[in-house]
Amino acid sequence: MSIAENITAIRAKINAAAIAAGRDPKEILLCAATKMNDSDNVRAAIAAGVDCCGENRVQELTKKLSENAYEGAPVHFIGHLQTNKVRQVVGKVDLIQSVDSLRLLQAIQKEAAKQEIMQDILLEINIGNEESKTGFTVKEIYDLLPQISDFPNICVQGLMAIPPICQNPGENDKFFQEMYNLSVDITAKKYDNIRVRFLSMGMSDDFQDAIACGSTMIRVGTAIFGARDYTQSH
Repeated sequence: MSIAENITAIRAKINAAAIAAGRDPKEILLCAATKMNDSDNVRAAIAAGVDCCGENRVQELTKKLSENAYEGAPVHFIGHLQTNKVRQVVGKVDLIQSVDSLRLLQAIQKEAAKQEIMQDILLEINIGNEESKTGFTVKEIYDLLPQISDFPNICVQGLMAIPPICQNPGENDKFFQEMYNLSVDITAKKYDNIRVRFLSMGMSDDFQDAIACGSTMIRVGTAIFGARDYTQSH
């Protein structure tokens, strides 16, 4: 199947999952996870109507930006961002989805202030409390939120999570539900500099479950582009 056919099939699944949950399918954004895909594939995904592109690696982001690969769609950074690479991302992307530490927040603030811009971000939650993953715990988030006003060049636009890898459909529902409840609670508290516009959760294997639990943005790579060839990884 072509990239365009895959996206059509994913849209049909998004629509079905949203309607089954009593939601408007238009509420859910499809972010193409473009890791290890070249500029031509990215352009094909944009032409087929994805809402945005998400890049995992700074090197790939920089290369594809130089090739105007993302023309016609917003670009997000969705991978782990090291503080020493912040200047290559801030101001270059519409949204940094994967802000996973106070140190990274501080680095983004410093660079955004230097560029005199406002950088939109999502806070990444380690919802499964996995030692192998970065991200804020729920407790850390509640401690952090009152301090967000100390970062005048950052606007928090919501939350992002990568739940534990699950073997069976529905296994991650408890994590998705916990993320949704967290987003509702944060919205109700009305912190400065924080708007919960996006709840980014759900990938190729579990996005329908994520939509059922309230996701407003799914990050899909394999189901759009096919399996990645990690033997070609660089």
